[in-house]
Amino acid sequence: MVTRRRVLELLGAAAFGPQAKAWARPDAALKGSARSSAPLRVGRLKQSVSRWPYQAIPLPAFCRAAAAMGLAGIDLLQPEDWDPVRKSGLVCSMGYPTARGDFIATGFNNRANHAMLLRELEETIPAAARHGVPNVIAMFGNRRGRSDGDAIDACVAGLGAIKALAEEQRVTICLELLNSRVDHADYQGDRTAFGVAVVQAVGSPRVKLLYDIYHMQIMEGDIIRTIRDNREWIGHFHTGGVPGRHELDGTQELNWRAVATAIADTGFTGFLAHEFVPTRDPLTSLREAVATCNV
Repeated sequence: MVTRRRVLELLGAAAFGPQAKAWARPDAALKGSARSSAPLRVGRLKQSVSRWPYQAIPLPAFCRAAAAMGLAGIDLLQPEDWDPVRKSGLVCSMGYPTARGDFIATGFNNRANHAMLLRELEETIPAAARHGVPNVIAMFGNRRGRSDGDAIDACVAGLGAIKALAEEQRVTICLELLNSRVDHADYQGDRTAFGVAVVQAVGSPRVKLLYDIYHMQIMEGDIIRTIRDNREWIGHFHTGGVPGRHELDGTQELNWRAVATAIADTGFTGFLAHEFVPTRDPLTSLREAVATCNV
C-alpha cells in the first residue's frame, strides 16, 4: 500500500511517478459519477484532501474534481504545486517545507536538527504567505531514546525561535500527531498530551497541532472528547478510517458524521483534510467522505 512516508521518500529521491497503484489510474478515476455529479453543498467545515493518495491523477484534473465536490483545498503539497492549485480556485491547505525523505523522523525534539529545520521554515513561511498557503507542516520527530521532558523542552526552544516569523507572516506551523503502534514506530509525538504540552508552552496562535484522527484513534481513542477539550491547540485535522486508513464508511470503527459534527460545534475554522487511501474508485470514495463530513 502506498503511504505518505513512501511518497516523501520517493520525492526526496526525485523518483516519484511510476509507483502509483492501479486503483488510482487517471483514466479510471475520472470516469463515472464522481466526475459528472453536481457540487455538494458547503457545510460548516472547510474540507480539503491530501494529494498523495491520489498522486496518479493529474493535478489539474484532480483540482477540477475536488472543486466539483465542494472541497476548498488540496493538502500536503510541495511548493511547485501551490500556484497551480491556487489558479484552479482552491487553496493549498497545508504546505511542505521540504521533500526530505526523513521528514517525519527528523523533528524538533532533537536540538541538533534545529538549524536545518529553522532554515527550511525561514524560507518556506514567507513563500507560503506570498502564495496564499495558510499552513505548513512540521514534525516532532522520532524518540531515539529521548525522554518526553527533554523532547518537549527541545521542541519549545526550536519552535520559539520561529514563532515570531510565523506570526508576522500569518502562516500557521502545524505539528502532526502520528501513531507509533502501526505506521511510525518510535515517533515521539504520538499522544495528544505531548503535543498540547509543546504548543501550550510555545504560546503562539501560529503554532498548533495537526490532529490526525486516524493516528489518534489508534493511540488513544476517545476522539470527540479529546477534540472538545483541546480545541484551542488544534489548527488542522486529517481523516482516515481505522483500521487500514481507508474509506470513512461502515468497514471501520468511527462514526465520522458524529466526529465532524463535534469539530464543527467547537467553532473550528481551519481545514478538515481527507487523508485516506481508497480501496475502490478513488473519486467516488472521496465524494462519499465529503458528503459524510458535510455537517
